[in-house]
Amino acid sequence: MNEVFYASSAIAIAATLMAVTRPNAVHALIYLIVSLLAVAVIFYVLGAQFVAALEVIIYAGAIMVLFLFAVMMLGLTPESIEQEGRWLLAPGAWIGPSLLAAILLGELIYVLTATDGQAAGVQVVDPRQFGMTLFGPYLLGVELASLLLLAGLVGAYHLGRRTPGEPGGRPGEEG
Repeated sequence: MNEVFYASSAIAIAATLMAVTRPNAVHALIYLIVSLLAVAVIFYVLGAQFVAALEVIIYAGAIMVLFLFAVMMLGLTPESIEQEGRWLLAPGAWIGPSLLAAILLGELIYVLTATDGQAAGVQVVDPRQFGMTLFGPYLLGVELASLLLLAGLVGAYHLGRRTPGEPGGRPGEEG
């Protein structure tokens, strides 16, 4: 299992570096999704299956889709739509994220078949224990993280809001 852990860690680091260095925000978000999937595989290998499922459902699923939607809404110009259309049709553009995701899928299949779904040498944590730990001693941290997410949402709303006098603003829209 150490090989899977190290391979997933390398994929997470590589995908995160690609996410940071991409000039286009949509491309960076795709690499960030791959990075979050790699972290989910790491959690699974360490015996935290519930946290791995939460990582996929909440972060790689819901929050990344929200970020992708916000980025696309904030930078929606005819030129950017045309550029994204060309990028999506180019077969070479998907090689990086697809290759990293395929390696992660292979690792996950290996872990599930080699261990019969059980993590090696680690005690399994059920959802109740996870909730008690998260909302017990770490309650303040969880609440602060939720406030940061709320501040980001309000900031994204204000960045994306257009007034009637601005280009792209609708007539009769109040700002």
